[in-house]
Amino acid sequence: MERLIELLEDLNPEVDYETCTDLIDGHYLDSLAVLSLVADIEEEFDVVIPTVEVIPANFNSAQAIYNMIVRLQEEE
Repeated sequence: MERLIELLEDLNPEVDYETCTDLIDGHYLDSLAVLSLVADIEEEFDVVIPTVEVIPANFNSAQAIYNMIVRLQEEE
Protein backbone atom coordinates (compact mmCIF):
# COMPACT_ATOMS: atom_id res chain seq x y z
CA MET A 1 0.00 0.00 0.00
CA GLU A 2 2.87 2.38 0.81
CA ARG A 3 4.30 2.08 -2.70
CA LEU A 4 0.85 2.69 -4.20
CA ILE A 5 0.52 5.89 -2.17
CA GLU A 6 3.92 6.99 -3.52
CA LEU A 7 2.75 6.37 -7.10
CA LEU A 8 -0.42 8.37 -6.46
CA GLU A 9 1.52 11.22 -4.85
CA ASP A 10 3.71 11.42 -7.96
CA LEU A 11 0.53 12.15 -9.95
CA ASN A 12 -1.04 14.65 -7.53
CA PRO A 13 0.83 15.36 -4.29
CA GLU A 14 -1.91 17.63 -2.89
CA VAL A 15 -4.40 14.82 -2.16
CA ASP A 16 -4.63 12.91 1.13
CA TYR A 17 -4.76 9.43 -0.35
CA GLU A 18 -5.17 7.81 3.06
CA THR A 19 -8.67 9.29 3.45
CA CYS A 20 -9.85 10.38 -0.01
CA THR A 21 -12.66 8.20 -1.36
CA ASP A 22 -13.61 10.17 -4.48
CA LEU A 23 -10.42 10.31 -6.54
CA ILE A 24 -12.37 9.93 -9.79
CA ASP A 25 -15.71 11.45 -8.79
CA GLY A 26 -13.94 14.40 -7.16
CA HIS A 27 -11.76 14.91 -10.27
CA TYR A 28 -8.49 14.42 -8.39
CA LEU A 29 -7.46 11.92 -11.07
CA ASP A 30 -8.33 12.56 -14.71
CA SER A 31 -8.29 10.00 -17.50
CA LEU A 32 -4.65 10.65 -18.39
CA ALA A 33 -3.60 10.26 -14.76
CA VAL A 34 -5.51 6.97 -14.56
CA LEU A 35 -3.78 5.67 -17.70
CA SER A 36 -0.41 6.66 -16.28
CA LEU A 37 -1.29 5.05 -12.95
CA VAL A 38 -2.36 1.82 -14.66
CA ALA A 39 1.00 1.61 -16.42
CA ASP A 40 2.86 2.33 -13.16
CA ILE A 41 0.84 -0.26 -11.23
CA GLU A 42 1.37 -2.91 -13.89
CA GLU A 43 5.11 -2.34 -13.78
CA GLU A 44 5.46 -1.96 -10.02
CA PHE A 45 3.16 -4.78 -8.91
CA ASP A 46 3.67 -7.15 -11.86
CA VAL A 47 -0.02 -7.39 -12.75
CA VAL A 48 -2.05 -6.80 -15.88
CA ILE A 49 -5.07 -4.55 -15.42
CA PRO A 50 -7.70 -5.50 -18.00
CA THR A 51 -9.68 -2.66 -19.56
CA VAL A 52 -12.86 -3.88 -17.85
CA GLU A 53 -11.20 -3.17 -14.48
CA VAL A 54 -10.58 0.51 -15.31
CA ILE A 55 -13.80 1.79 -13.77
CA PRO A 56 -14.40 4.51 -11.16
CA ALA A 57 -15.27 1.98 -8.45
CA ASN A 58 -11.75 0.53 -8.70
CA PHE A 59 -10.00 3.92 -8.72
CA ASN A 60 -11.99 6.14 -6.34
CA SER A 61 -9.68 5.49 -3.39
CA ALA A 62 -6.22 4.16 -2.68
CA GLN A 63 -7.83 1.29 -0.78
CA ALA A 64 -10.02 0.37 -3.78
CA ILE A 65 -6.98 0.45 -6.06
CA TYR A 66 -4.99 -1.67 -3.63
CA ASN A 67 -7.86 -4.18 -3.32
CA MET A 68 -7.96 -4.48 -7.12
CA ILE A 69 -4.18 -5.06 -7.25
CA VAL A 70 -4.35 -7.81 -4.61
CA ARG A 71 -7.30 -9.45 -6.38
CA LEU A 72 -5.50 -9.39 -9.73
CA GLN A 73 -2.35 -10.83 -8.16
CA GLU A 74 -4.36 -13.66 -6.64
CA GLU A 75 -6.04 -14.42 -9.98
CA GLU A 76 -2.73 -14.91 -11.78
